Amino acid sequence: MKRLVVILMLLTSPLWAVQPDEVLDDPVLEERARELSKELRCLVCRNESIDESNADLARDLRLLVRERLVAGDSDEEAMAFIVDRYGEYVLLKPTTSGANWFLWLAGPVMLLIAAGVGWGYLRARARVPAGQENAALSEAEKERLRQILDE
Repeated sequence: MKRLVVILMLLTSPLWAVQPDEVLDDPVLEERARELSKELRCLVCRNESIDESNADLARDLRLLVRERLVAGDSDEEAMAFIVDRYGEYVLLKPTTSGANWFLWLAGPVMLLIAAGVGWGYLRARARVPAGQENAALSEAEKERLRQILDE
């Protein structure tokens, strides 16, 4: 029974996708590579970092990060290399510069516009006096409406 509990506990623990053949011999470089891998998005899994993903492309990106670090790149240079190659979408936390400002501000601006339209609609609706909704119908239109409703 105890073995079953231990096995279940091991199965529920977080598993990392980094395979033993990817791990660098230098622990400092490996730690840097793991930190960089946590900041890069798996292009297959979308909202997983390449450190957590088992996809082949994530493995290729992990190897690329390690390759750049072994070549002597700083963390910033390695990230810039990958972003230049795959685009800014590869970052789990995109930057707030350039054209991204439009994307960062679009959500709140649309919310404010929707709130303004809703407020304007409610104000206009409140101005119509009670019982005036059908006042615009002529007597002929009211009679025709009664006939349609009676059918």
